[in-house]
Amino acid sequence: MEVVFAALKLVAGLAFFLYGMHVMSAGLGKMAGGSLERSLRKATSHPVLGMGLGAGITVAIQSSSAMTVMLVGLVNSGLMQFDQTISVLMGSNIGTTVTSWILTLTGVEGSDWMELLKPKNFSAIIAIIGAVLVLMSKKTKRQDLGKIMVGFAVLMYGMTFMSDAMEQVKDNPSFQSMLAAFDNPLIALLASTLFTGIIQSSAATIGIVQALTVTGMITYGNAIPLVLGANIGTCATALLSSVGVTKEAKKVSVVHVIIKLIGTAIFMIGYAIADTAFDLHFLEDNPGRPGVALIHTVFNVANTVLLYPFHKQLVRMTNFFVRSSKKDGVGAFLDERLISTPSVAVNEAMVQTKKMAELAQKTLENALELFHNFDEKAAEQIVADEGDLDNYEDKLGSFLVKLSSRSLSDRDSRQVSLMLHTIGDFERLGDHAVNLLKSAREIKEKQITFSEDAQAEIRNLTDALNEILSMTVLSFRESDRAQANHVEPLEQVIDVLIARSKSKHIERLQLGKCTIQTGFVLSDLLTNYERISDHCSNIAVAVIETGIGSFDTHAYLNDIKTGGSRDFVNDYKRYAEKYGAAKE
Repeated sequence: MEVVFAALKLVAGLAFFLYGMHVMSAGLGKMAGGSLERSLRKATSHPVLGMGLGAGITVAIQSSSAMTVMLVGLVNSGLMQFDQTISVLMGSNIGTTVTSWILTLTGVEGSDWMELLKPKNFSAIIAIIGAVLVLMSKKTKRQDLGKIMVGFAVLMYGMTFMSDAMEQVKDNPSFQSMLAAFDNPLIALLASTLFTGIIQSSAATIGIVQALTVTGMITYGNAIPLVLGANIGTCATALLSSVGVTKEAKKVSVVHVIIKLIGTAIFMIGYAIADTAFDLHFLEDNPGRPGVALIHTVFNVANTVLLYPFHKQLVRMTNFFVRSSKKDGVGAFLDERLISTPSVAVNEAMVQTKKMAELAQKTLENALELFHNFDEKAAEQIVADEGDLDNYEDKLGSFLVKLSSRSLSDRDSRQVSLMLHTIGDFERLGDHAVNLLKSAREIKEKQITFSEDAQAEIRNLTDALNEILSMTVLSFRESDRAQANHVEPLEQVIDVLIARSKSKHIERLQLGKCTIQTGFVLSDLLTNYERISDHCSNIAVAVIETGIGSFDTHAYLNDIKTGGSRDFVNDYKRYAEKYGAAKE
């Protein structure tokens, strides 16, 4: 029964450990925010920088598996190249060793002050402080900090549970016979690899190995293959994540396995040769928790130093095992694997939304140009671009809805809201571009000619529309609230110009200077111009409101129109004079 109770306690400790790691990793990822994605983009500039960032990000999110899954998603989305991920993976392997050093705190011995570092003496205080922050604080950052503290405390209690379980059965004959099997390095290596692959956490396996050291029966000779096996087993998560992705993305998980296998083979062979040649007596000593952490660190650091110069050879080897061809499908627009790291997913979604904004601007500008020089190829491109904008809205919308259900930082939550509020407007700009195309084609085919006054009005409105469009896209792309503030005054001026043009047309119609057929085309043209400026206004308001965490568009517009702010009035006067709206 003693073994059964100890096994239950071990499983409970493992459950606490894994849950605590999950909570802590989620909190750290949220606090890191957009810096993760921005850092990964910098990794493309230099391999050494990529290695450092890989280590830093892994320390930040406390999971090399999450880091690898993130890289698979980025490559599958076409946001990174496979060969750029190798240095990041090597750095991630080094970053994951930090957890093992944190776990050594459970075995601290010495003075009374050193005893304070034991989890049983400080984890309860950390848990209480963390719970207070989570339950009492209204600020998301403090809540995230609280979750990190609670997760850390739970993780440490789980580690203590596992250590206590090992302590209880260390003298049990059955337990001793099980540990005796680990005297065979290959059995220890395979068992550790399999176990880590099942639980998908090398940190948990390392924690159990450290807990086994309390029995006094684990030697360096046992610990080395167990730690190496944990390093191989952690690749299971990456291999699972590569199911259903492009071959380029599969290469990320394959090269991860290759790096671990080559390193393990070299270390196991070196370990066997050294022990045979020199009879290494230290292998019979108990490594203790710090020794296990040291093995883990030495392996990953030395493996990185050893394989880093062979970056190109690793690429060739991976390409040999995973061969790409022209028939391979394209990756996901935004791979849903990125959602496992919300801050990265938010920033990559914003990159795609900015591309959508620029495409909408280009499509409209091309449509407006057709009134001066109608070209059938340009017309076909406008229709194709409008289809792309529809595709952007569908895929971004689905991705953002799924992403919004995750726990997000304040910044990321505001960014998701901004995108959800604007992608519909960008898509509608594409629809209006097609409407303008139809009007331009009708003018060409029916040889419709506007009066000189009407032509002047349209040119003036087109100039104003191009300016508001450029201003809107720039404010969105740069998150420039100051630029966005100029949009609404110009939109009001455009409304005045449109109303005036309609009145002037009626006057010309009464005087016989225009025809009814011309009036229909002009009416369609002015309606689309008005709707385009309205969508620009919506986008600009969303950019402005993002900064204050509110998206009450109607209330904002009502305030600036009725409040008569000095900036709004000055901008309106400036645009009215520029486009002649101030004239009677």
